Amino acid sequence: MSSLFDNDSPTNLTEFSVSELSGSIKRTVETAFDQVRVRGEISGYRGPHSSGHAYFSLKDDKARIDAVVWKGTMGRLKFRPEEGMEVIATGKVTTFPGSSKYQIVIENLEPAGAGALMALLEERRKRLAAEGLFDQGRKQLLPFMPKVIGVVTSPTGAVIRDILHRIADRFPVHVVVWPVKVQGDGSGDDVANAIRGFNALEPGGPIARPDILIVARGGGSLEDLWGFNDEVVVRAAAASDIPLISAVGHETDWTLLDHAADIRAPTPTGAAEMAVPVKAELQAQTANLAARLKGAVGRQMDNRRQGLRALARALPSIDQLLALPRRRFDEAAAGLGRGLERNTIAKRHGFERVAARLRPDMLANRLAERRQRLNDRMQRAERIVEQLMLKSQGRVRALDATLKSVPSQLLGHVRRERERLSGLSRHADTAIVHQLSRGRAAIGAQDRVLQSLSYKNVLKRGYAVIRDADDRPLSRAAELGADAAISIEFADGRIAATTGEGTEPIPGGTGPSGSPPKKKPAKSPTDAAVEKQGSLF
Repeated sequence: MSSLFDNDSPTNLTEFSVSELSGSIKRTVETAFDQVRVRGEISGYRGPHSSGHAYFSLKDDKARIDAVVWKGTMGRLKFRPEEGMEVIATGKVTTFPGSSKYQIVIENLEPAGAGALMALLEERRKRLAAEGLFDQGRKQLLPFMPKVIGVVTSPTGAVIRDILHRIADRFPVHVVVWPVKVQGDGSGDDVANAIRGFNALEPGGPIARPDILIVARGGGSLEDLWGFNDEVVVRAAAASDIPLISAVGHETDWTLLDHAADIRAPTPTGAAEMAVPVKAELQAQTANLAARLKGAVGRQMDNRRQGLRALARALPSIDQLLALPRRRFDEAAAGLGRGLERNTIAKRHGFERVAARLRPDMLANRLAERRQRLNDRMQRAERIVEQLMLKSQGRVRALDATLKSVPSQLLGHVRRERERLSGLSRHADTAIVHQLSRGRAAIGAQDRVLQSLSYKNVLKRGYAVIRDADDRPLSRAAELGADAAISIEFADGRIAATTGEGTEPIPGGTGPSGSPPKKKPAKSPTDAAVEKQGSLF
């Protein structure tokens, strides 16, 4: 019995190789569909490839077919394909044996209107923009040097590795990753919850609150990125207190999150570059600024030093500065003695003028006036005090008469007022005594001044006052003639005397003509005493 798996069993099927089968299918498809017109929505368009060809898909609500536009055809198209645009494509259906896929090679492309998804997206964009979620005034500035960066993306894709690698190369900081779904049902809710969760973190908590948020995803078709067009994601991004960078898809991909974010990055790697500066560049810039600062300080010091030297050369020497003050000082020192002498003479003359006007009788009259004025004030004060005492006594008597009917609680007040009145009376007596004492002290001081200026004190020192017959003081001997009646006042009284004739010659002297002076008759003891005493004036 032969085995079911015997390879030698006969068969009527023709054996093909894979290449032969793929080629046969390719020829069959191309023969059956020579030229076709297909209506569909462009999806997954990323622009021309580096080779110049463009690869994308045409789709409707039930199916999808890959499409390719060769480089030569792209130059002949009347318009450029755009993501989400509904078009009518004319071309040939063929297969790609390398992956066993069929595709349409587009030779002509015509617009057929916006696709359903694009129409929905445009309507949602206009509605959210009308609410002000995309206003530039809501945008926040990114911090220059963040300490913590929050990343909302898939934890298993290449996006997070690119971001971490780029941040580590530029400026290593702490990165917190919030893993989410980035495609399919529920992806929009996950992204919105992640944004709100980062904003709900407290500063200084167990999980560091980020300074910047990055919402990132790799490239994909419009359907793949549809979760980032969800309204809940847009509102969460617009309400974020943390500055947010949108890095969804590639540079040609646009989502509503890009409009609501504070800034849009063309790629996730570009978002990492926007988030942190280059540490090496900062260090080089710091070193450059430090070198410039050091050079500027050095140049400033050199300029100041040169300016100081120039000023020092322009300044005069110490001898030149002190020459004029020294001369002025010498002149002032030379004139100081003369000035003191002149000042002393002027003060002496002024004192003599004042002393000439100051007479004892004037001081006596002033002293008498002050004494009389003080006596009048004392008498007036005594009368006033007596009147006040009488009035107070009358008032007290009246109060005593009135208070007989006053309740007992007012008697204490009356006693206090009576004691206060007695105290005031004693104070008045003390004040009058003090006033009298000050008046007596002032009179005593003026009396002492009068006594110091009185000529009688001079008489006590051995001087005498010579008066003529009219009792006028005499200050010169020429005012007296021979046999003139005079009086001599000593400290203890006066005596009468008469002047003699001539003067007594000076011993050993000569007269006016050079002859020996004549002898004068002997003087009386009184005259001798007067001549010996001398004159006060």
